Amino acid sequence: MAWNQPGNGNQNDRDPWKNQGGREQGPPDLDEAVRNLLSKLGFGGGNKRPANGGGSSGGAASRGFGVIAIIAVAIWFIAGFYTVKEAERGVVLRFGQYSDLVESGLHWRPVFIDSVQTVDVNNVKQFQSEGFMLTQDENVVQVELDVQYRVVNPRDYLFAVENADRSLAQATDSALRYVVGHSSMDEVLTVGREVVRSRTLELLETMIQPYQLGIQVVDVNLLPARPPEAVKDAFDDAISAQEDEQRYIREAEAYAREREPLARGQVRRIQQDAQAYREQTILKAQGEVARFEQLLPQYKAAPVVTRERLYIETLEKIYANSAKIMVDVEGSNNMLYLPLDKILETQRGGATQNQLQQQKEQPLTLPQQRQPTTQSGGMNDMGRTVDRSSGRG
Repeated sequence: MAWNQPGNGNQNDRDPWKNQGGREQGPPDLDEAVRNLLSKLGFGGGNKRPANGGGSSGGAASRGFGVIAIIAVAIWFIAGFYTVKEAERGVVLRFGQYSDLVESGLHWRPVFIDSVQTVDVNNVKQFQSEGFMLTQDENVVQVELDVQYRVVNPRDYLFAVENADRSLAQATDSALRYVVGHSSMDEVLTVGREVVRSRTLELLETMIQPYQLGIQVVDVNLLPARPPEAVKDAFDDAISAQEDEQRYIREAEAYAREREPLARGQVRRIQQDAQAYREQTILKAQGEVARFEQLLPQYKAAPVVTRERLYIETLEKIYANSAKIMVDVEGSNNMLYLPLDKILETQRGGATQNQLQQQKEQPLTLPQQRQPTTQSGGMNDMGRTVDRSSGRG
């Protein structure tokens, strides 16, 4: 028998919807369940359904919406706090339009009304511009330029142009092509690299100034340019030749700086030696003139005695530098002992002294002066012929 059929003695125990109060009941009311929940939260009354339940239900719902609104406002307020980093600046937009510029630190904004875009203004950014370019002498080179820049005006950087970074890259490419197009290939590859770099920087700053990009170009660096691969070997040889030329020029200049002081010193020494020789010759001539001037009065007073004395003095000078031995074979037959070792030693000593004397009197750097040589025979100052072998005049 089913649990809900008549005659079941345990109908009240088995019936989940017990018949209480003398009338039948259906499932629980949804409004009553909501009121019970609100009463547990502190917003409702008892658990009995009032006669007019519409007003009480509307008040509880309004109070629930108020709590939800308060919670939403709290969340909205907390969500408005934001932080700007030390290296950044914040650009505040109110309904999409620029409003203010904030520094680094903690700030608050009304969410859904203001928005903030941060811009890095301290760190230096960089990019490279490269490509094949035509030089003034109609040669193609591959040039690479490294550009370093930083943001100085966040408002202009974000809103002056559509994309400031791309605008700077396009201006850099235009400036570099203009400068390379007005330079020769040798200037781009070797000797004029610094000129190309400085001219590109100057032209780039001039080009971006009217656009107000909010960017400051810190520096540009011209990387090593390369010719096309098809002619790279030939250009490498040309560059090596230019480098060798510069190296040879520097070596020649260094050699000239080394040799010039030595040459100037030698010239100075030769001039001083010539001056000394000149003064020596003049003084010797003056001495000879003075000696003959003093001898002339004596010769006039006693010509014979003076002549003999001059003759004897001349022979003394000659025999002092000669190794010959005079032997009188007519007047005596005595055997003479000749000291040959002394004679040879005297002869060698006399030759050495003559050489030293000539070296002292005549500098090596000057043309050899003609020195008077000793003749085997000649006229003395008195007109007499001297025979050195016999010692008679």
